[in-house]
Amino acid sequence: MSEITTLQPQLLWQWFEQICAIPHPSHHEDKLANFIVNWAQEKRFFVERDEVGNVLIRKPASTGMEHCIPVALQAHLDMVPQANEGNSHDFTKDPIRPYIDGDWVKAQGTTLGADNGIGLASCLAVLESDDIAHPPLEVLLTMTEETGMDGALNLRRNWLQSEILINTDTEEIGEIYIGCAGGINAELEIPVQREANTFAHSFQLVLKGLRGGHSGVDIHTGRANAIKMLARVLAKLSQHQSHFRLAEIRGGSIRNAIPREAAAILAFDGEVNAFASTVQNLQVLLKEELAIAEPNLTLFLEPIAKPQSVFDAQSTQTVINLLNALPNGVIRNSDVIKNVVESSLSIGVLKTDSAHVQGTILVRSLIESGKAYVTELLDSVASLAGAKTEFSAPYPGWKPVNDSAILKLSMKHYADVLGKQPDIKVIHAGLECGLLKEHYPNIEMVSFGPTIRNAHSPDEKVQISTVETYWDLLTRVLGDISTK
Repeated sequence: MSEITTLQPQLLWQWFEQICAIPHPSHHEDKLANFIVNWAQEKRFFVERDEVGNVLIRKPASTGMEHCIPVALQAHLDMVPQANEGNSHDFTKDPIRPYIDGDWVKAQGTTLGADNGIGLASCLAVLESDDIAHPPLEVLLTMTEETGMDGALNLRRNWLQSEILINTDTEEIGEIYIGCAGGINAELEIPVQREANTFAHSFQLVLKGLRGGHSGVDIHTGRANAIKMLARVLAKLSQHQSHFRLAEIRGGSIRNAIPREAAAILAFDGEVNAFASTVQNLQVLLKEELAIAEPNLTLFLEPIAKPQSVFDAQSTQTVINLLNALPNGVIRNSDVIKNVVESSLSIGVLKTDSAHVQGTILVRSLIESGKAYVTELLDSVASLAGAKTEFSAPYPGWKPVNDSAILKLSMKHYADVLGKQPDIKVIHAGLECGLLKEHYPNIEMVSFGPTIRNAHSPDEKVQISTVETYWDLLTRVLGDISTK
């Protein structure tokens, strides 16, 4: 048992330690799901998995609350697998290693999985506890939220019996979310022509040390996107050192995280020292420009073995120009909701194969017309470069309802716990509530949780004191659900 099991509420933290011990990156959640199902069966709870692997557990109401409105607690089973460069952590085999740092729990060199592991742990702690008052209770645990919300999208029909749902995937104490952005995946494919590599020098250009983060909730913060920044560097190099070719370009590892690292393999003739000097000057420029937003930015050249082939001159320039011109970041802020991004996009992954450079982009918007505009923008930019775009896995936003009974109840108890009124918000990220609302249009929903910073990056951390506050709120709300 690790030191985090001594924290309060102890049952929640014990469950979080167990979750950390079982590998559960997206598309590899079955081991964790089966562990939970076996535990629920031992407890003699009703438990089922549906056709896509979602888990549903039911617990009878506590004494005296049998006739109250049934409530579902909801979390997702998967986590984002991100590790610092040089860390050999295998997310499909190795446990997450949490540790305490002051008022925070962090992980050793990897994402922590507090998103949504703390919410998941709270759901299981409520199920296990014998002294929490609650109505007839369901716990819904969904699959692969982080890579496309497959579990929520394909949820078994007419499965839930609850009339209220509390989503546990919010990451700021003192806030209650009642709406979220929808999204769609975009695949960008740039054709390239190759030729034999007859150049004298071969190097890898590496950009690393960026902060990264969540491509929704952090999109407005000014954090640099490594793929976009590398394209900017290459565009600048092509002005000063025109005789080079790309052999490969890559960056990022997951669609919904801001890329922290990117690299390109280059071949060129000419003076190596002059080329290296240009790169060094660009690093100085970028470090000065982004001294606050990206203090650990690093840009450097390293020699590599000579690649057999390179892009031809036209393909090299097309790839650089398209990636440099590609829209990225905030497209529009909301006119309706103050201080909330309406529409955005972020290129999260870039890869190269023998005939293409391929990018994965996540488009988000609070409104369908905004989502449509950004996809049309991508189509137009791609077509200018002879590239193709393909869109998939759209998911709806969650339309705010600001007068529901569960919102009023949550606000009442939050005010008691915090000593002030909570902020009611709409988040520029994809919560599963939008999809769940499509399945259950009459269910009332809210989302709240503890403070989590830097989700989707190895700097992820959860604030210990806010977990206790979140638990206090959750158990108060469950104990005060009204009768039917």
